[in-house]
Amino acid sequence: MISVEEALANLFALVRPLDSERVPLVEAAGRVLAEDAVARRTQPPFAAAAMDGYAVHRDWLQLGASFDVIGEAAAGQAFNGPVSKGEAIRIFTGAPVPDGDFFVVIQEDIDRSGDRITIARDPGKGDNIRPAGGDFQTGDMLRAPRVISPADVALLASMNIPTVTVAKRPDVALISTGNELVMPGETPGPDQIIASNTFGLKALLDRHGALTKILPIARDDSDSLKTAFALAEGADLVVTIGGASVGDHDLVAPVSAELGMDRSFYKVKMRPGKPLMAGRLGDMMMVGLPGNPVSAMVCGEIFLQPLIRAMLGLPAEPRARKQAVLAEEIAANGPREHYMRARLDDGKLHVFDNQDSSILTVLSQANALLVRPVSDPPKQAGTLMKYIEV
Repeated sequence: MISVEEALANLFALVRPLDSERVPLVEAAGRVLAEDAVARRTQPPFAAAAMDGYAVHRDWLQLGASFDVIGEAAAGQAFNGPVSKGEAIRIFTGAPVPDGDFFVVIQEDIDRSGDRITIARDPGKGDNIRPAGGDFQTGDMLRAPRVISPADVALLASMNIPTVTVAKRPDVALISTGNELVMPGETPGPDQIIASNTFGLKALLDRHGALTKILPIARDDSDSLKTAFALAEGADLVVTIGGASVGDHDLVAPVSAELGMDRSFYKVKMRPGKPLMAGRLGDMMMVGLPGNPVSAMVCGEIFLQPLIRAMLGLPAEPRARKQAVLAEEIAANGPREHYMRARLDDGKLHVFDNQDSSILTVLSQANALLVRPVSDPPKQAGTLMKYIEV
């Protein structure tokens, strides 16, 4: 068995770069920027009023000074005539400020009578003007790689960029294995259960940028599994769920080997999730997950989520680990790294008593995986512990 850290390093070594594609900006949110985006204009393109008020020459700015209002500037409509030092322009937020050394006195500091204004209150130090290029300038860049956020979309639009280059979403094929499985909505036989792992994993992988398809369930015979692998052809990553152990009905390892898989590793020193394998099957990466529902989902969080990010060109790194204090004491850990289902409430980690790898109700209630190192001693309430958000 290898460590979680070694398993992740081996997975990252299997990654091959994906192609990129151009997409309209309206479709870019959540995608991974694959090329730097270069601003095609300066923002603001001119000095602009930051407040509604009156633009006056700065060297005439003093309490009690009066000015004749000779015109108006609004957003999208500049005042184009000359402005003498005893004159003012009514100006609105976003409007271009006339050329020269101006100060925008906010309307609350002005008394107006007809077309005559007087600075009636201290205008303060700030000139209430947004300088040209104060946000960004032509040629400035939004750097790749990065997941494009809604704020990034707004920035890119302001840069006058209508399309962006993004990483193609990895095509992932999910194969559940086992005679005991039926799809949700079907009527299971007396010895059957509902296939849940593929649906949870699809949701997880799609949320992090993959395009995931669920293939028909592969039965516990070689021909059925080979058919499933054939249906996965063309995917960037094929993930099998179940059948990765060494029982008489666990056929993923021998069938994938027969099909030419170059195996990278098998078995990880972790709990839940020990029977994990990975390698390359032709042009596809392959990961074989354990069949227990919680084991499969935890492996999805620990291995598949970072793997998808790496395939998208983002940094190849493990899930971020945060820290919080234990709410209750916990016993010593055994010889495998343990990812314990827990709930973070009010800054404290509450570890669930039931850590069985088949109990999905506990996983559904959990929002954290408490990370226990190998042979970690007992921990008292109040101890600072590492965890992963889920």
